[in-house]
Amino acid sequence: MWNEFKQFAMKGNVVDLAVGVIIGGAFGKIVSSLVADIIMPLLALLIGVVDFSELSYHKIKYGQFIQTIVDFFIISFSIFLFVKFINRFKKKEEPTKVVVKVERQEELLAEIRDLLKEEKDFLRKNETS
Repeated sequence: MWNEFKQFAMKGNVVDLAVGVIIGGAFGKIVSSLVADIIMPLLALLIGVVDFSELSYHKIKYGQFIQTIVDFFIISFSIFLFVKFINRFKKKEEPTKVVVKVERQEELLAEIRDLLKEEKDFLRKNETS
């Protein structure tokens, strides 16, 4: 059982996932701080009070819900911009070999298709003879 666990834990995808979760947690703190400490105060300067969390109707705290939605959109947009920024560098690093590999695979598949067709034609010809 220990060996199975070691094989599972050392797979590339599992390690990558673990790193992603750890970095994601740390990045989440950065984004939350960006929203709470920089973006929300700037919005407050521009449009006045931005903290909706104190709004309520009787005991229904709809303001907290609105604040959570606003935070979500700001965080989502921040992550979108960050991923877009990172992807800009990724595209430059990607090798062109991937395109060649796909073309080679298509070539091989075409050859296999042609061989199968020839074999099928050969078998048909021998059946009728």
